[in-house]
Amino acid sequence: MIVFFYDKTFEGLLTAIFDAYSRKIFPDHLLEVGDVVPMFTEEEYTVVTQQDRADRVWSALEKKMTKGALNMLSYVWLSEEEESDDLLFRYIKKVIDSKISIETDFSDDDVLQMHKIARKVSHEELYLKQFVRFQKAADDIFFATVSPRHNALPLALSHFRDRFSDQKWVIYDVKRKYGYYYDLTTTQEIILESDDHLLSGKLDEKLMAEDEKLFQELWKGYFKSMTIKERMNLKLQRQHMPKRFWKYLTEKQ
Repeated sequence: MIVFFYDKTFEGLLTAIFDAYSRKIFPDHLLEVGDVVPMFTEEEYTVVTQQDRADRVWSALEKKMTKGALNMLSYVWLSEEEESDDLLFRYIKKVIDSKISIETDFSDDDVLQMHKIARKVSHEELYLKQFVRFQKAADDIFFATVSPRHNALPLALSHFRDRFSDQKWVIYDVKRKYGYYYDLTTTQEIILESDDHLLSGKLDEKLMAEDEKLFQELWKGYFKSMTIKERMNLKLQRQHMPKRFWKYLTEKQ
């Protein structure tokens, strides 16, 4: 078995592809630098991420793949599924080696798995757009916490920049301990020194703007007044609004 070690970045993965073709040796498995070498490993190689090599591979893919298929690579990478980097490596190698497009060759299990995983991440992106609830902090910054199954927050950023372009906001992924801050001009990644208090999905009342609690109570009242008890269908509600998002929804508190 041949194993490549790399830094678990997308640029590192593309560099690994470049190095594999340069060395004419292709890995059976990709591992992070520092992982234990598996038994029966015949050869191992450590990839040093180089942006110029990653760019060359990406440029080659742009010539052979549609925009939708290129986006699919990003979705699968952000899925964080086990061995998704191995799947990406095999898929990209097939794209490079094939003289015709393999994007819809669903008889190939790797192509099929790529589409299935990308679809799951796409659903998670949609859930973020639907179920993020902002709370207004005392410094007039709107704050929201999320914990999606897949690392879909980067995919939803453009939606929030367009939809809430006139206000400062922070969306923080408490599962992965990072987030994004929008200052009316640019969006930058942030990491909070201590985020344990955000696990509940609610700001401490001491950090809320004076009118935020009132707005939350008004929204709860509206939600309650619109509910017809005789027509409640919790099974259908969970189907369209997964229960794992409820703790972040003001109306479900």
